[in-house]
Amino acid sequence: MLTRIDHIGIACFDLDTTVAFYRDTYGFEVFHTEINEEQGVREAMLRINGTSDGGASWIQLLEPVREDSAVGKWLAKNGEGVHHVAFGTADVDADSEAVRDKGVRVLYEEPRRGSMGSRITFLHPKDCHGVLTELVTAAPAEDVPAAPEH
Repeated sequence: MLTRIDHIGIACFDLDTTVAFYRDTYGFEVFHTEINEEQGVREAMLRINGTSDGGASWIQLLEPVREDSAVGKWLAKNGEGVHHVAFGTADVDADSEAVRDKGVRVLYEEPRRGSMGSRITFLHPKDCHGVLTELVTAAPAEDVPAAPEH
């Protein structure tokens, strides 16, 4: 089922300032940036390490591009900070169904496109002890789309 912590999503007001903090403080470099119009965010993925299953662990920094996006609403209510925890899985479809069968609300009927060509879904935080939880199947390395810096 779940193979690793894929990433920690951190909501921020200013992506460039937050990237600079993680670079200057911890030495993390940006691996990928993109704007996800569907989710209404501009994001930067900072690679922490690789894993034995071919995946990696990341910090995902999220800046809303619209106030009405889920991250924009969350920031308005909570301020900057940890927005969600994401677990890697080889099969987001099967694992989201398995979790749904255990009574956990899955927020998307079908997984959607996530960062770097991944497939994702979210689990309701009220069913996960207050933690917005994401399930992620990473795209094969050769399928990761190139994204221009923003």
